[in-house]
Amino acid sequence: MCLLLILATLGVIAQVSHEEVQSPESLLVKAGDSASISCTASFGIGYSLSWYLLKPGKTPKLLIYRTSNLASGVSDRFSGTYSGYVFTLNIRGVQSEDDGDYYCMGYYDGGVFTQ
Repeated sequence: MCLLLILATLGVIAQVSHEEVQSPESLLVKAGDSASISCTASFGIGYSLSWYLLKPGKTPKLLIYRTSNLASGVSDRFSGTYSGYVFTLNIRGVQSEDDGDYYCMGYYDGGVFTQ
């Protein structure tokens, strides 16, 4: 069984002129394998990045906040890391329930961006 993990681009929610964000658009993963999805910012946002999982008809589920903190009730199969301006959501032992759209949301002095 393969799962399709999608990180869809929502666009920039604040007026941002020279910054950009980028990430892979989709990832096909076998159950039990590991997966990583990255969100890259071309400006410093410190540790202020969160990861969400969105499924059709449901409210977004917070997975990781402040870059690497696991949200309450979320499996420890999920973890968040960063290096420079690259923030990564790691999922080990991917399960069918992990299928969905993944979003990163970052905060910085000039506003908020989501991806």
